[in-house]
Amino acid sequence: MATPVVDDYLQNIHFMIRDGVQVIAARLAERMHVTPPTVTATLQRMERDGLVEHGPHRGIRLTELGRQTAEDLVRRHALAERLLTDFLKMPWHEAHEESHGFEHAITPKVEARLLAALGHPTTCPHGNPIPRLGALAPEEFPLDRAPEGQPIRLQRITEEAEEDTALMRYLQTHGIEPGATLTLIEAEAFNQILHFDGPLGRVALGNSAASLLRAVPN
Repeated sequence: MATPVVDDYLQNIHFMIRDGVQVIAARLAERMHVTPPTVTATLQRMERDGLVEHGPHRGIRLTELGRQTAEDLVRRHALAERLLTDFLKMPWHEAHEESHGFEHAITPKVEARLLAALGHPTTCPHGNPIPRLGALAPEEFPLDRAPEGQPIRLQRITEEAEEDTALMRYLQTHGIEPGATLTLIEAEAFNQILHFDGPLGRVALGNSAASLLRAVPN
């Protein structure tokens, strides 16, 4: 039986694969905020349990069992977020953090009822596809690559961005949420700051923050 620590690893590996980030131990240590030896020891245990395997160039892959387990965890996490935002009206910048408290308590029977009660959503409140229910938009691109002067639509906020509560609060305060129309009006190359015209007016984002958001042509 997987532990909460292993569950966190599975979810983060899933998110990294989904967002096109190569999963190697050093990068996973940065994402998990732990030391490389800790990651190595945990991955060895997960490999022994048939959840991960090593691929080329030191890459880490989910086995079929690992993929299915990760998808179940991510789906229940997304439904927990939906419950908090759709029913309890919690601001979505807080939902990611709070959902960790009870996502593990969602049984398959509760999950089925929750799906029906929520109207069978295909994404979490931050626009990320729910495994086996939604899919990535093939035309999406990082927001830091937005074309200047052309309206685009914010598609989703990646899990890496969700971990930054201050960033999430900033985004929600300025109306930068899935479905919002944005237009890049100025790019400061030296300062690495992008200025967008958004739903609530002009908003600035650093390139690093913008790279954690995904948009599609409007």
